Amino acid sequence: MSNILAGLFAHHSDYKKLEADLENSGFENSDYIVYLNGSETSQYLASVAVKDNNQTDGARNIFSQNSVLKTYLFENMGIGQANYDNLKRFIDARNRADIHNSPDVKIKASSSGMDSEVKF
Repeated sequence: MSNILAGLFAHHSDYKKLEADLENSGFENSDYIVYLNGSETSQYLASVAVKDNNQTDGARNIFSQNSVLKTYLFENMGIGQANYDNLKRFIDARNRADIHNSPDVKIKASSSGMDSEVKF
């Protein structure tokens, strides 16, 4: 079974160029899906069926050349299962599970004990 590499793309990126780049690198028209939200200038999602690490790396490179914001790899999923609602549900679950970086927290430890801080 193949894997699905999905990518969320910036507003200014051109999905037609993405399609051309994918096809020029050897992906068939049936190997990818571009999900549009109405207008051509809005943000969009694309998914590509990849079979091995070489194809995954190639698709990631093409995605990065076309202003991808974030990529997601779904293992053991075929292109038939990569409908928009299914991918959106998996992406939402992964985003909720991500541990975001917290700001630097400084902990002050006393080196001489309570005597230096507490006065009686």
